[in-house]
Amino acid sequence: MAEGTYEQVINELDRLGIEYGMVDHPAAETTEQADKYIEGHEGVRTKTMFLKGKKKHFYLVIMDDQKSMNFKKFQELTGAKRVSMARPSDLQEQLGSHAGVVSPFGLMNNEEHNVKVYFDQEMLAEDPILTFHPNVNTHTIFIKTPDLMKFIKEQGYDPEIIDL
Repeated sequence: MAEGTYEQVINELDRLGIEYGMVDHPAAETTEQADKYIEGHEGVRTKTMFLKGKKKHFYLVIMDDQKSMNFKKFQELTGAKRVSMARPSDLQEQLGSHAGVVSPFGLMNNEEHNVKVYFDQEMLAEDPILTFHPNVNTHTIFIKTPDLMKFIKEQGYDPEIIDL
């Protein structure tokens, strides 16, 4: 599978006329490291989790990086069964990504369109600007929520907002 590179993300944002901010920084292996590199910049620090359920169902869950994932509540809200973190091989196969750089931009690589996208409602109420790695952990993109939703919909997904 062709890996959606940082350049492809930027080209797609430009093609869609989406404005964004960018901070270049050393490689960030954790959200804590990434947060230090972008200190002082406005935007919700996010975490994006790639989950796998029963029968190879995949889920991308985007939430505030300070919040803990409640798997039981997620399953109740979505009807998903036996949900856990996806294996690295699933992440590579479905999003062309690896742990530490998972973001909604990886959806560009999901040729099967077999991933359901969920946003935590609380995060969206906090601030209109969200932060993500653009398929590489040496940059952080700052993007307004409506623009991110537009990007995701242009990739062929219909994100849902849930109250985790």
